Amino acid sequence: MAIARTENIDRSAFFFIAKSFLVWMLILEVCFLVIGFPVVTLIVAGASILAIALQPILPASAVLLVASFLVGTNLIAVLLTSAVLTAKGIHPQEVSWLGWLNQDPDPLETPIYAACPLTCSIER
Repeated sequence: MAIARTENIDRSAFFFIAKSFLVWMLILEVCFLVIGFPVVTLIVAGASILAIALQPILPASAVLLVASFLVGTNLIAVLLTSAVLTAKGIHPQEVSWLGWLNQDPDPLETPIYAACPLTCSIER
C-alpha cells in the first residue's frame, strides 16, 4: 500500500515538472517571437546575408545550413532556459505577470464594455 502511494506521488511530481517545463517552453518561444520581433528581424536579415555569402561555397545547401543553425540555436536556447527555470523551482503559475495561467479568475474584475450604459439595465 505504501509503495503504491509513493509511486503515485512520484508520477504526479513528474507530470507537474513536465507540465511546468512545457509551459515555460511555450511562453518563452511566444515571447521571443512576439516581443522580440525587432531582434528576430535582425537575425533573419543577418541569416539572409550569410546564406547569400555561403552560396558560392555551398551551392546546394547554404540556405539549409543557415536555416537549420538558426532553428537549432533557438530551440536549444529555449530548451535550456526552460530547463533552468524548472530546475530552480520557478513554476509559471507562481509568476505574477503570467496571471492568465491561473485557473480561477477574479470574479470582482468584470469586463466593462462600451455598450454597457445602454444595455446593462436590460435583463435577460
